[in-house]
Order: sequence, then structure tokens, then C-alpha cells
Amino acid sequence: MATSRRVSRVGALIKREVSLMLLNGIKDDRVGAGMVSVTDVDVSGDLQHAKIFVSIYGSEEAKAETMAGLKAATGYVRSELGQRVRLRRTPEVLFVEDRSLERGDRILSLINQISQDRHDEDLSDSEDEDNYEDYVVSAEEEDKDA
Repeated sequence: MATSRRVSRVGALIKREVSLMLLNGIKDDRVGAGMVSVTDVDVSGDLQHAKIFVSIYGSEEAKAETMAGLKAATGYVRSELGQRVRLRRTPEVLFVEDRSLERGDRILSLINQISQDRHDEDLSDSEDEDNYEDYVVSAEEEDKDA
């Protein structure tokens, strides 16, 4: 069993090498359908398995096509990792789509929408107070005239 420091270093190395492969190593046209970036690599404690989390920017169709291309290229990626990274055994590679960036973007837009709604309510409340003050002033003037 490798130490946690070694596991994290191997994960960072795999992340760098797979990112380089995505730029100019994988020739499958399906991988180029959407913008792909490696967000994280989770390596098991025995260094036998590596989950590579990828974020894909594009339509749902482009995402599905890109994931199919990545799954088809797992053998190539593993063999390239075996040549580029000096390990006793090359880990099994599994590509996983990472949607955390999309969820974060969605949460930020919801927070901004709530903030805007509260701001609009505060403005309408202050307008109601102004109308109330005008009503009170006009009622007092009517009382003086009577």
C-alpha cells in the first residue's frame, strides 16, 4: 500500500500526462467534439486504479460523444501512461464525467437571482413607504383645512 503522499503525487502526474494527451495525443474526432479538461484524478491506495474526472463543455450530444470517444481511448491512454510514468504496474483507467462546475454555475445563478429578487422587493417596499408618507401628509393637510 502506497503512502497518501505518493498516491497524490501519482495522481497529479497522471492528471498532467492525460491533459497533455488530450491536447495532442488522442486522435479520435469524438474527443474534440466538446472542450475537455481534466479536473481531478482519484488513484486507489494500491495504485492499481485511476478514476480520471473530466469536465466537458458543450451540448449534451457533444458530451455523450466525447465520453464515448474517451472510453474508446482508454487502452491508448493506459499504454501511453505506462510509457510516460515509471510505475511497476500501470493503473486501470476509468473516465468519469465531472458535472461539479455546471452545478456550481447553477447555484451561483440561483443565488444571484435571489439577491436580485430581494433587491427588487426592498425597492418596492421603500416606494410603498414613500407612498404611505405622502398619504399621511395629505391627510394631515386635509385635517388642517377642515
